[in-house]
Amino acid sequence: MEYTKLGNSDLTISRICMGCMGFGEAGNGQHSWTVDEEHSRKIIKKGLELGINFFDTAIAYQSGTSEQYLGRAIRDFANRDDVVIATKFLPRTNEEIEAGISGQKHIEKMLDKSLQNLGMDYVDLYIYHMWDYNTPLYDIMEGLNHAVKSGKTRYIGISNCFAYQLAKANAIAEKYSFAKFVSVQGHYNLIFREEEREMAKFCLEENIAMTPYSPLAGGRLAKRPGETSKRLLEDSYAHLKYDATAEQDGIIIDRVAQLADKYGVSMTEISLAWLLTKVSAPVVGTTKLHHIEDAAKAVNLTLTADELAFLEEPYLPHKLVGVMAQNTPAAAKEQHVWSTGNQKI
Repeated sequence: MEYTKLGNSDLTISRICMGCMGFGEAGNGQHSWTVDEEHSRKIIKKGLELGINFFDTAIAYQSGTSEQYLGRAIRDFANRDDVVIATKFLPRTNEEIEAGISGQKHIEKMLDKSLQNLGMDYVDLYIYHMWDYNTPLYDIMEGLNHAVKSGKTRYIGISNCFAYQLAKANAIAEKYSFAKFVSVQGHYNLIFREEEREMAKFCLEENIAMTPYSPLAGGRLAKRPGETSKRLLEDSYAHLKYDATAEQDGIIIDRVAQLADKYGVSMTEISLAWLLTKVSAPVVGTTKLHHIEDAAKAVNLTLTADELAFLEEPYLPHKLVGVMAQNTPAAAKEQHVWSTGNQKI
């Protein structure tokens, strides 16, 4: 395993981050295909053995059961100081707004619930999951700064935002001497490269770590035509993101398969080896042991400049999909797929 610093922080992270969205009680939340605690623990343990020390979850994943599974596994298999734990919080709900709960109070309540789920005193990285158009940005940044000052998180990150939003947030933080965002978790992979327009350039200049989600496009960049999985069949959200561009994306996926054959490795290794030339650490979701084993191997695979160009050449611009498609004031009022489920917060 290779390691790097997380942007402008002093956190040392593995170049592969284990994404924990696939862990949790199936059906108790957004997904039907998540794996139970027994299998989650085996995958987490294997990741630790492979040198992975960076784990990403969220309060929205399966009504908090993802956080609970991860927390118990880390207690049993690792020293807390040796791992980097990230979790994420959601925007204020309409009910909270009507009840007069401020952005600052909302963040405090969300973080306290996540810490309870994890069974931890602090997280290393607390991530703003999606832009909240109904809460003043100052309130968000002040609430996150308080979380850092209280010792409940060491650093803060952001997910699903535009480059101008990240710049605006960190400008407010600088003006008021608040904690700044040290990382951004966006949607970025070989068949969805819209982050390269502005976000990647901004992060490079500011030394903000990119830790993208969906690095394998919900499994599409890891499987040949005809191969399937429970997630590929049942992940309706991934279908929403990728089905409309399947024909043009298929050209790139075929090139991934060609290079996998050339090197005698998995498609996962090729797809992640490409992404590792662009970002600090992709957040790789895993529901089987071989998923994390293949992801770890990608760190040791170096593609040539010609091979990188071969993978990139067929790409065509894509419309924004998923959470980013709702990153507008109007769409923010629509129902999102993510919620805290049946948790009492």
